[in-house]
Amino acid sequence: MLRVVLLSLVILLAGIATAAADPQAGDDLATCRDRQAETQARTTACENLLNANRVTGKDKSLALVIHAQALISKRDYDHAIEALTSAIELDPDNVGAINVRGIAHEHKGEDDLAMADYNLAIQKRPNFGYAYNNRGTIQLRRAALQSALDDFNLSIKYTPKFLLGWTNRARVRTVMKDYDGAIADFAEAEKIDPTAQQIAANRCTTYGLMGKYDLAFADCNGLIEKQPRNVYAINNRADVSMLKGDLDAALKDYTTVIQINPNNVRAHSGRGQLYERKKDLAQARADYRAAAYSLTKFDEYDVARATAQQRLAALTPQTPGGAPTGRRVALVVGNGAYKNVHALPNPPRDAKLIAGVLHDVGFQTVISVSDLTRDKFFDALKTFADEAEKADWAVVYYAGHGFEIGGVNYLVPVDAKLAVDRDAETQAVALEQVIAAVGAARKVRLVILDACRDNPFAPTMQHTLSLKLVDKGFSNIEPGAGFMVVYAAKHGETAIDGDNGADSPFSTALARELKEPKVEIRKLFDIVRDDVWSATKHVQQPFTYGSPPGREDFYFVAGK
Repeated sequence: MLRVVLLSLVILLAGIATAAADPQAGDDLATCRDRQAETQARTTACENLLNANRVTGKDKSLALVIHAQALISKRDYDHAIEALTSAIELDPDNVGAINVRGIAHEHKGEDDLAMADYNLAIQKRPNFGYAYNNRGTIQLRRAALQSALDDFNLSIKYTPKFLLGWTNRARVRTVMKDYDGAIADFAEAEKIDPTAQQIAANRCTTYGLMGKYDLAFADCNGLIEKQPRNVYAINNRADVSMLKGDLDAALKDYTTVIQINPNNVRAHSGRGQLYERKKDLAQARADYRAAAYSLTKFDEYDVARATAQQRLAALTPQTPGGAPTGRRVALVVGNGAYKNVHALPNPPRDAKLIAGVLHDVGFQTVISVSDLTRDKFFDALKTFADEAEKADWAVVYYAGHGFEIGGVNYLVPVDAKLAVDRDAETQAVALEQVIAAVGAARKVRLVILDACRDNPFAPTMQHTLSLKLVDKGFSNIEPGAGFMVVYAAKHGETAIDGDNGADSPFSTALARELKEPKVEIRKLFDIVRDDVWSATKHVQQPFTYGSPPGREDFYFVAGK
């Protein structure tokens, strides 16, 4: 709940000047300027003006800001930042545009750039309370508590009717153990909007830390009854149960969150701490890995991920004497029998080919599975992660549907329906959970994705997010040190299936090169890239992100 929410356009754009009316723009210009207009109607009007190039100067700056807010709501932060930069160029004193660009940067995890924008907005308008609030959220996330408190104080001073200023100051006061001050701030927030979910969700935590468990559970339970899938409130209730010492109740809530969203960093981190208290260190490590290797970079996740990374390092077993085991394990998945879209004949066949080659080149364990449902997929990842903990190498090969939605890469189980793009969070498998599974290995952590195929759900899927690549595969990623992620096709492009029962060009090249002796792993995937590029007549180009540890060479077949 610390996250920066999009403020109403009335608030964010207060004080923005507008140019004289363009009679050719008609009703669209009037609606675009109208701060009381319904959000979607105003957005549509502004976008009509931009598309027809019927607006200039400060009016165009205003239209670009409103357009950018719509992009942010769809998680299309790159295009939002581009639009906002244009808005600022047109009107350098448009502090609303500067502030909103900071919000877009913050949602991307670019806190330094966000902070620069908030500072600039404050410099241009020293009484701009919303920018102080937004800057305070970054300060709090960085544990600069006094700076955060100072910013929230100023936010309240200049915008006393802004609810988030009060709830965020209550949060920082809670962290600083000024519980009475926090409760007083929540009371002020209730005067503004007694129904705001931020109040009950966050006050639940404050009461829990005060030891007032009945009041804490009353707040969390009341909100969860109204919103049974509110993972923030469920996580907070789990944290209160942990404080009370009721580990069973906490476990139930953390697990519920993970069932709703298997990629929830905070729930994995919390459940890891719970299992550690229960002395179930293997399960604790599994949850810590799921949080530690997350690619998400926003809000409370940073704190939860940092905790998971620290505890994972403390609990990771070391090989006795530092000697390598030489053990190599692989998980090979071929999903083709999709239940709600047309079947794919190639992935199970490609997976069988790769599994056989990995076995032939000496992998001690090759788990080969096909046509996994969501639950079976996560079961397979958990089983494989247990194997990877005992190995130097961990490799996952996946063939099937996969694409990017809302900035997250997903692999698609065969039972996925994906009627709405947001369903991916609950029905599909985020790539970072696969990365977490290989992350248990000591040296080589490799994920191979032969999955950049057209998305068959796209024609019927309801779009609520910006789906930059929903029709064409994955987006680029930045895996952590010691990881390799290999795409069968460059981000945003599609991979070619084999014709007439033949294996795909990528799996064919990969199977051939894996058996070659004395080819270091980095060079091997360069050769695979060149082979596929040639075989597909420059249509498909595999792409590799990251690399294994740099001080050692790694070979699938070492040779003599």
